Amino acid sequence: MKLLINGKQVTVDVPDDTPLLWVIREEVGLTGTKFGCGKALCGACTVHVDGKPKRSCVTAVSSVQDKPITTIEGLEATDGTLHPVQAAWVEENVPQCGFCQSGQIMAAVALLAKKGKTVTDEDIDAAMSGNICRCGTYPRIRKAIKRAANAMEEPK
Repeated sequence: MKLLINGKQVTVDVPDDTPLLWVIREEVGLTGTKFGCGKALCGACTVHVDGKPKRSCVTAVSSVQDKPITTIEGLEATDGTLHPVQAAWVEENVPQCGFCQSGQIMAAVALLAKKGKTVTDEDIDAAMSGNICRCGTYPRIRKAIKRAANAMEEPK
């Protein structure tokens, strides 16, 4: 089966019902996407499929074979420049253990792609409520999302 992950075509030989998370991690070797609960409850496994956040632990690989998939590794520009959300995460010292951070960042990127500079606290609460941070860095996450929103370019 052929997949488009982070702009690159990859071929994998796995059963159709294999969770996308395991294909990304075990078959493709991209380990930034994390396993958390395995039930789509914690958000650690969040990736983008067709630009929308998706819980990869419960997504059958066969359901995404014709869609672009972006993992945390795919956010960084080809010149090594961090995505504005990644840069804001660093500037605000968001991570402690780092376990949930790739899922948090992917959810935040999707939120800002939709809301941009108009993002409100209510938008952040709604978009991020399904992503659990065991260290409780929620105030820093909110601050980083707002910083990233302010750093984003206006759409042309």
